[in-house]
Amino acid sequence: MSEEQRQEKADFIKNTDKNPSHIQPEKLTLDSALKFECHPGVPCFTACCHNIKIVLTPYDILILSRRLEIPAHEFITKYTQPVFLEKTDMPGVQIKLTGEKKACPFVTPDGCTVYSDRPTACRYYPIGMADFHEGGTNEAKEEKFFFLVKEPHCKGFEEPKRWTIREWRVDQEVDERDEFNKEWLRLVMRRKSFGYQASLSEAAKRMFFMASTDLDSFRRFIFESSFLDTYEVDEETVEKIRNDDIELMRFSFTYLANTLFGAEGMKIKKQKIDQKVQEIKARQDEHLKKAEQEYLELKAHRDRLRREEERMKQEKQ
Repeated sequence: MSEEQRQEKADFIKNTDKNPSHIQPEKLTLDSALKFECHPGVPCFTACCHNIKIVLTPYDILILSRRLEIPAHEFITKYTQPVFLEKTDMPGVQIKLTGEKKACPFVTPDGCTVYSDRPTACRYYPIGMADFHEGGTNEAKEEKFFFLVKEPHCKGFEEPKRWTIREWRVDQEVDERDEFNKEWLRLVMRRKSFGYQASLSEAAKRMFFMASTDLDSFRRFIFESSFLDTYEVDEETVEKIRNDDIELMRFSFTYLANTLFGAEGMKIKKQKIDQKVQEIKARQDEHLKKAEQEYLELKAHRDRLRREEERMKQEKQ
């Protein structure tokens, strides 16, 4: 591993938590041992559901909206607040905490009311994961490692339950969430790699936010605009995204990668390209005609001045 990669990992750990001292300075693997358990009998039960930043992924929003049986836009309005993602200008949402104790709206003294559909961030605790890519997003070049978040108030580490990080992740159903979240997270990390020297346009921000938070609106954008007249989308995909929210979510990631970063996966129809070329050519032709007309008018004006000058010379003679 190069010195640059080591520094990148150190910076990641440093910036992962509001209080980096909670991050244990040890790189863990899937087979690393873990002594931890959380249950209603633990003295600190639900303490980690207060004063916490829970950023939601598109899949989190989809699942929680289904759980509550409300449209995504209603869920976003009622239960979240806006946030910028991963030190970027990409807009997202986080859970809106309530009351004096700044609690998650879904937590009660008896536990989480949406536990089986809880957000990805909640499933990870207390194990964080770093996911680095060398040379793009080729999975063969991925390197993942894990780290422990150990906060002073958490008594779960005093419980006798022992397992590996792999077993913990299976129990928390994290691998499934990672599969649904990975392409969206890569969009965020790719944007983060550009830094603040290049900013997204307001239109790009609005599109990213809509596609990431409200699949109903994104579906209307596809089927009620000129989208399908502009992009090549095969009939099988059209039917999938028309009826399947998961397929639509995955499609949105491909679309965002293409429009924001020029990634492959979306292709504009040839007739649309030809039409745009013709429009550009027509504008160019119009500019040329206008320039030619201005030149002819200027030439005619110069010719009149010359004739007038010649006439005046002849009169003086």
